[in-house]
Amino acid sequence: MNVKEQRILQLIQENPFITQNELADKLELSRPAVANYISSLTKKGKIVGRAYVLPKDKHITCIGGANVDRKSQVMGSPQYGTSNPVTSFKSTGGVARNIAENLGRLESSVSLLTLLGDDSEGDWLLEKSKPYMDMSLSYKMPNNNTGAYTAVIDNEGEMVIALSEMSIMDQMEVSHVQKKWGRVAGSDFILMDTNLPSDVIEYIIKQSNINAIPVCIASVSSPKIHKIPENCLGVTWLILNRDEAETLTGITLSDEKSFKKAAKMMIAKGIEYIVITLGDKGVFYFTKQGETEFIHPPSTIVQDVTGAGDSLIAGLVYATIHGENIQSACKYGMSCSAITLQTNETVHSELNKNVLHEVYKTYFEGNEQHET
Repeated sequence: MNVKEQRILQLIQENPFITQNELADKLELSRPAVANYISSLTKKGKIVGRAYVLPKDKHITCIGGANVDRKSQVMGSPQYGTSNPVTSFKSTGGVARNIAENLGRLESSVSLLTLLGDDSEGDWLLEKSKPYMDMSLSYKMPNNNTGAYTAVIDNEGEMVIALSEMSIMDQMEVSHVQKKWGRVAGSDFILMDTNLPSDVIEYIIKQSNINAIPVCIASVSSPKIHKIPENCLGVTWLILNRDEAETLTGITLSDEKSFKKAAKMMIAKGIEYIVITLGDKGVFYFTKQGETEFIHPPSTIVQDVTGAGDSLIAGLVYATIHGENIQSACKYGMSCSAITLQTNETVHSELNKNVLHEVYKTYFEGNEQHET
């Protein structure tokens, strides 16, 4: 495209109903000249439809935590009450932010609405995130520290203990979301985590229901699971682990009957799909139509479990956006998680949609062809 075409496309993006005369005035061109440029853009597929409707990928908005991760892996068996030799490194983190980066690496169009401290850590996190997601919805908060997460990992890749400093997310107010809702409402899918305050979660659920936007809640921890309101009408997906499901329902999950009982209790809140993650045992899903299944995970060599749950959710959202049913979506989620488990990175730096499809085919389809 030449400079004039680029400028016309920019003006149309800002106002899809702008007239050719208005474009001519803004660009100091004749109307016939504008018409010729528009004809050229239409032939190139940059504009479709009579109202200058622009082709776009389905867009996902993630709302929730973003923080700096620090991970220390014990070189031998953890010894309590004394000093342990470790290898340590720093990376980007936060449930909503991690999911957004995974989706961005899968070539999805994604934005992040979060709160960052007005500090060097916030600046670092912003710059590290920008290549994979639109960060223009996010806020910098003066006099607040950017969120931090510190995990200690044993020599087999399992978490020993994690420490989370996410008090900045308590500063998130409904007004922060209201100010950005004009843009959020244009999303095809909304993902939020339970780092958000309860009233913000309720507001997003209500507005998503009004605007008929599918919304997914990703639970962060058992202590934060009770932020989910009793009335979840409008929530399409709830994804949580076994401990969180037990905390939310008060039911001990020991067999298929107890899983179904807990899922029905959550469905009664108005949620359409429940996915309970079970670590190395796979996932359990239940739908409001009564569809249910335990899906066993692929056999994977585990390097580090940190970020595996976030990547599972990202794979599930990616598959859902591309029209897959719940069974396939869960399998895509587990495939994405398996990729992350094989690295000590919170988000695998080599993740892309071709890798995801290949892993999916290898684990779940053998040599069959599958496209999304």
